[in-house]
Parts: sequence; C-alpha cells; structure tokens
Amino acid sequence: MVSSVKLFLGLTILATLACTGYAIKCYQCDSFTTPQCGEKFEADEKLLFDCSRIAPPRFLQSFFPVRNATGCMRKVIETGIGKNQVVRSCYFGDISNTQVGCQADPSLPFAKQLSCEACPKDECNGSASIAPIAGAILLFFGVARILA
Repeated sequence: MVSSVKLFLGLTILATLACTGYAIKCYQCDSFTTPQCGEKFEADEKLLFDCSRIAPPRFLQSFFPVRNATGCMRKVIETGIGKNQVVRSCYFGDISNTQVGCQADPSLPFAKQLSCEACPKDECNGSASIAPIAGAILLFFGVARILA
C-alpha cells in the first residue's frame, strides 16, 4: 500500500513538472505604454509572463484553435505618428515559418509592420534559464531514491 502511494506521488510530481517545467516565458509589453520595452530594452521581472497562461491573439485563433505558445517574438510597427512601436509577446506558430504567427493585426489597418522576429527560448531578449530543467533532474533523482 505504501509503495503504491509513493509511486502515485512520484508520478504526480513528474507529470506536474512535465506540464510546467517547459512552459516558455516571454516578455510581454509594448514601447508606447512601457518605454523600457523599446529598442533599448531593460529586462524587468514584471514584464515576464508564462505563455502557457496566454491565449493566441483573436485574429490568429482560426489558425491555432487550442495551441500553446511555441516561442517569443518582437515586432516593430510603424504607427504613422512618427515613432515606431516595439511589441514583445508570446509567439504562436511555427518558429521556422513566421508568415502566419507574425501576421499583422487586421484591426489596425493604419499600422505597418516593419519587422517580426521569433525565437524558441525563454526570455528571447535575455539569457535562457536552465533552472526548470535542473530542478526537474534533481526532483527526478530524489523521487527515484524515495521509490527505491
């Protein structure tokens, strides 16, 4: 009885890590409302979001009905008022083919998209974090020792 409880506990912990350990985290901001989000980006924990908790933009939902983010992106948009806007957010779509995931929002016809870059790593504008992977490895060996 005790070993089945340990097995269940171990599998629950590993399943939780599998769901949350690999969720990508991206900066989510725009340079109009957050000046530090502009060309000279200043990393701030308050701007970092877990993309598994964010849905694709409404205009992309027909392409990705229920889809997790696959990376982070940075767009530069010409707004027509003399200043470009930098938008950083989660990316939904194929990283190697940004044609769909980098589409311009059709509700903003006056805005011209100048560039869109996507990458598959946490915090594209910062250093990638290995903490979730290291924690998963340590927890795996800890659970394996308990079950042995």
